[in-house]
Amino acid sequence: MSKPHTGAMITIEQIASPNRRPDRQRGTLIGLGLNKMHRRKTIKDTPEVRGMLNKVGHLVRIVDEKP
Repeated sequence: MSKPHTGAMITIEQIASPNRRPDRQRGTLIGLGLNKMHRRKTIKDTPEVRGMLNKVGHLVRIVDEKP
């Protein structure tokens, strides 16, 4: 079982276009709530989100992490 979520938040920004990328990467960006360049989204910092960020790390950057 996973640990309970502590309420940490993470802000991410899309820095690259998903054009000419596999559909899975485009879908991952949509799952993170990003769909256009330079958009920012603040989401809960969970292991699932970290896994998604690892898959599209070349398309996004972490702007801010709040505990």
